[in-house]
Amino acid sequence: MIESIADIFNTTAKYIIPLLLMGIPFYALVFKKVKVYEVFTEGAKDGFTIAIQIIPYLVAILVAIGMFRASGALDIMLNILSPVLSVLGFPPENLLLAIMRPLSGGGSFGLLSDLVEIYGPDSLISKIAATMYGSTETTFYILAVYFGSVGIKKVRHALLAGLIADVVGIFSAVYICRLFFA
Repeated sequence: MIESIADIFNTTAKYIIPLLLMGIPFYALVFKKVKVYEVFTEGAKDGFTIAIQIIPYLVAILVAIGMFRASGALDIMLNILSPVLSVLGFPPENLLLAIMRPLSGGGSFGLLSDLVEIYGPDSLISKIAATMYGSTETTFYILAVYFGSVGIKKVRHALLAGLIADVVGIFSAVYICRLFFA
């Protein structure tokens, strides 16, 4: 019974994206009389303009991350926090990923890849890292790039909410992975 339902979902999943890619423009063209190509190119032009506006904020956040790592402050923080987190059951190997994830998606993905390569894909450390990566967000990147590009200056509450969500995601990843995989 469950296998037949899974087969139905797998078969349906193969066709959803192509149907949406053909169905939405068809619906807009035939039923709503929208000039699909013209609207698409106008949206692409707007997207390019927004990308140009985002670049300074993206460069600023990447430079700040590079300075933090190059200064040695990150290593000092790791050395101070590692013993405390070991007592809590948090693997010290995952601490750098937990710190980097709110700052940079690319940097945190690189750290995730390194952990998987060093410890293997089936290790508890890799499973915690992958779950942590999927359950957190690049909070500072979002604030710097998206809020900066539209001119939002007061980000206090968004920053607090984002960081609380990241901390909950990080410790939930550790707890749930230890519960299921340890």
